[in-house]
Amino acid sequence: MPTTGWLAPDAVERAASPQVPVTPFSGEGYSAVVTSPNRTLYKLSSLDSQLTPCRRQELLSQLELCLFSCQGFFLTQEKERKKKMKLGKVEFCHFLQLIALFLCFSGMSQAELSRSRSRPYFQSGRSRTKRSWVWNQFFVLEEYMGSDPLYVGKLHSDVDKGDGSIKYILSGEGASSIFIIDENTGDIHATKRLDREEQAYYTLRARALDRLTNKPVEPESEFVIKIQDINDNEPKFLDGPYTAGVPEMSPVGTSVVQVTATDADDPTYGNSARVVYSILQGQPYFSVEPKTGVIKTALPNMDREAKDQYLLVIQAKDMVGQNGGLSGTTSVTVTLTDVNDNPPRFPRRSYQYNVPESLPVASVVARIKAADADIGANAEMEYKIVDGDGFGIFKISVDKDTQEGIITIQKDLDFEAKTSYTLRIEAANRDADPRFLSLGPFSDTTTVKIIVEDVDEPPVFSSPLYPMEVSEATQVGNIIGTVAAHDPDSSNSPVRYSIDRNTDLERYFNIDANSGVITTAKSLDRETNAVHNITVLAMESQNPSQIGRGFVAISILDINDNAPEFAMEYETTVCENAQPGQVIQKISAVDKDEPSNGHQFHFSLTMDATNNHNFSLKDNKDNTASILTRRNGFRRQEQSVYYLPVFIVDSGSPSLSSTNTLTIRVCDCDADGVAQTCNAEAYVLPAGLSTGALIAILACVLTLLALILLIVTMRRRKKEPLIFDEERDIRENIVRYDDEGGGEEDTEAFDMAALRNLNVLRDTKARRDVTPEIQFLSRPTFKSIPDNVIFREFIWERLKEADIDPCAPPYDSLQTYAFEGNGSVAESLSSLDSVSSNSDQNYDYLSDWGPRFKRLADMYGAGPETLYS
Repeated sequence: MPTTGWLAPDAVERAASPQVPVTPFSGEGYSAVVTSPNRTLYKLSSLDSQLTPCRRQELLSQLELCLFSCQGFFLTQEKERKKKMKLGKVEFCHFLQLIALFLCFSGMSQAELSRSRSRPYFQSGRSRTKRSWVWNQFFVLEEYMGSDPLYVGKLHSDVDKGDGSIKYILSGEGASSIFIIDENTGDIHATKRLDREEQAYYTLRARALDRLTNKPVEPESEFVIKIQDINDNEPKFLDGPYTAGVPEMSPVGTSVVQVTATDADDPTYGNSARVVYSILQGQPYFSVEPKTGVIKTALPNMDREAKDQYLLVIQAKDMVGQNGGLSGTTSVTVTLTDVNDNPPRFPRRSYQYNVPESLPVASVVARIKAADADIGANAEMEYKIVDGDGFGIFKISVDKDTQEGIITIQKDLDFEAKTSYTLRIEAANRDADPRFLSLGPFSDTTTVKIIVEDVDEPPVFSSPLYPMEVSEATQVGNIIGTVAAHDPDSSNSPVRYSIDRNTDLERYFNIDANSGVITTAKSLDRETNAVHNITVLAMESQNPSQIGRGFVAISILDINDNAPEFAMEYETTVCENAQPGQVIQKISAVDKDEPSNGHQFHFSLTMDATNNHNFSLKDNKDNTASILTRRNGFRRQEQSVYYLPVFIVDSGSPSLSSTNTLTIRVCDCDADGVAQTCNAEAYVLPAGLSTGALIAILACVLTLLALILLIVTMRRRKKEPLIFDEERDIRENIVRYDDEGGGEEDTEAFDMAALRNLNVLRDTKARRDVTPEIQFLSRPTFKSIPDNVIFREFIWERLKEADIDPCAPPYDSLQTYAFEGNGSVAESLSSLDSVSSNSDQNYDYLSDWGPRFKRLADMYGAGPETLYS
């Protein structure tokens, strides 16, 4: 009785529907029919009972592999079959299935033929021996989670008699780590969970060895273990989440974006990798194509101004969306982009602004803006004045950043002339979309009224510039011209005038404060300053803060008050071999004056030089003259320099003249007439010394003098240390502080030992400058030694304060120690109480000590009545 199952070792069959026709197939030792293509049910009708068990198992494995490979083809044709069924073409589907089975079984037959040809055989007188591998085509289900190893298949050689003499060994990918083999039976098991997405198949090699000799009884053979796919991977959106944009007001069906999900399962087997798309969130605004994943708009006239962004959730589900399939989701953010579907509108029908009449030209009067719900280029505006009485007075432009209309002044405002202006302003979109012109005109108008306010204006001059002329010969106090200004306000306040002295620093001009008449205050000189630009101030009498400014340009007219003179300092030379009549110099003249007809100079020699025998002058009548020689044979030894007085007269009225002296030097010239040497002293120089030698000697002498002067100066400035002997009283020293000391490290100016030791006994010291006759005037000796502990503590406290104080200088500084201690033996050293004391000491002897003590004798030698008289 046949066994029901998936290609069991015996004949396998599955119940077939009687309505479906069957198709027979047969081969060596088997026959098979297809009974239900739509359910992929197959029936193996019979097997040759004469086949050996190993051959029978091998044949079943090959048939199983063939049908397993064809199953994917049948499944992919399922949808085509259904479509063909609707069209009445069921036979075509059967034909495709029959072709697939035919190819599969043909391949099995060819494999059998090749195997039979490749089998070795041995023929003796009695029998023939066949040897061959026998195994199944191995398939392993992925993701097996059982506790026991998963049975894969069995390796078997027909030389194996089952007595344990054959040992099977497995090698290759995953051998021993994933796949293990029972060396006695040839059973293969999988010890680990397998994942087809990591590795779809494993290639292994099998050997059969004689257990005793360890020699192969079969050649090594290679086989494949294929991992059978299950639906264990959900679809994934590798590019998600998505962002996309679509214009607002788009029609239904406008494509937005395409999403794509991938499934790692095997796409050639079953429906595990067949994905369909659906929308979970975003309806009813958008939809998605189930097969392609293209998202489209589902509602018309979606308005960005109402809602500009939508969040969609798209699901991808495998198994063609059937129950039990795995799914994955992604988000799609769809932004509605703007189109120009909203016209500009002014929020108010009219505006009013007040501006002072003193507002300068180009100043901003007002800013107005038409509202537009669109954004970007769709909200760009154009403003223009379409009506009103402000043409030419005002203009409007657009601010590119804020899209505001800016009203500015083009001409000065005058409250007394016009007090208000009315403007009709239009705002329109720069680029209108013709698709939305039906929504209305894409422009709007408003009225702007500008009120001019009266302000107290400064005086205004009748002319912006007053040109005036005056001769430089005019007398001080003469009138040059008059300026006039008035108050433009209705009050017409009187105006007072003054000159801005910053423009007239030398005070050449004055102005009458009431009339505005300008007069000269100093003599003018055109050659010093030809034009004077002054500023006249006009201020209101009632409000001096209101000041107007007028500009006056005073041109000084020229008179002939400057005599002509040489144009330059000429260096004229004449060669010793010059010939009579030779031109040695061409001279010209200049004049600081500027006559209207130009300069015309006349040259001549003075009366004293007219009859000289050396040089003559020729007037060229073109404001130049030539100097010529009258003789030859000039000699430097006789006369090296000649002075020629030239008389120059200008053409002014009255004309002015001047005498200029031309210095002519006699020189030794070469053959071309070029001067070589012009000094007569060169002939009397010693023959043994040249000019260069003399200069070198002079430089050496000056250097020695400079060194000597430097040494003397340094010795005078060198400080000598002030060393005091122990017997000299330090208090009677006069120390000069005419140079800057060396700071804390300077120990030469004082006897530091005496300053540091406060217990030094002070004996009587006699004066060394004079020898006083009276010995009792010497100072008393201090026999008592004051305790220096108090001073030491006081000084240490001051040192600590100076060290801690962050504002104190870091190095040399002046510290005041105004502390004398307690119980000083010397008492007060002040001489202020000397006169008022009861001492009867006579100081008349001071007068005998000489002129150095005269001042002291005058102070102490006189009586009280003369001291304060």
